[in-house]
Amino acid sequence: MASETTPLTARGGDAEDHLKRLKGYQWYAFFVTFGGYFMAHFSRKCYSTVKQQLQDEAGYSSLILSEMDTMFMGTYAFGNIISGKLGDTFSPTTVLSIGLFGSGMCLFLLNVSLWFDFVHFSESLGNFFILGVYFLFGFFQSTGGPVGTAVMGNWFCDKESIKRRGLIFGCWTCHQYCGDITAALCTAAVLNAGYAYWWAL
Repeated sequence: MASETTPLTARGGDAEDHLKRLKGYQWYAFFVTFGGYFMAHFSRKCYSTVKQQLQDEAGYSSLILSEMDTMFMGTYAFGNIISGKLGDTFSPTTVLSIGLFGSGMCLFLLNVSLWFDFVHFSESLGNFFILGVYFLFGFFQSTGGPVGTAVMGNWFCDKESIKRRGLIFGCWTCHQYCGDITAALCTAAVLNAGYAYWWAL
């Protein structure tokens, strides 16, 4: 039975049927993985747009915000290796789903800390909580790159796709920029409309 980790082309009598089925689902795989990674970038970009509000209104220092960035990028970089191995060991779609769900939960917890004003209740608690959330956020976000690329590589493995793989993956990797641009526009719209800044998260 074919899966995300087994070759999706076959040799012998079934080759033509397998190729036809592969071509029929390729763009579905493209847009599903593109959409997932688009949302991952969308969710991480929103935070950077409201950094000023996190300082002025939420009370977080510039040092803590810098530590959040450092924590995120550190766990994100290390998490890429772990996520790649998990994608090889377990179902890639499951790993991607856990990454997206976990990212959503981290953003929810970030909002919880803002709603209940953790940092003013206890500065140490507020700082520790938000750093812990971003520690996990980096790991969850790291599932998109290696696992999504592996899934895409498996689906676009026929001869015709291999000849155009540079173009295909060039288009696919635009998820990052599309997600970042859309997040910047949406957060700007939220702030300009006068809503509380945490709605932008």
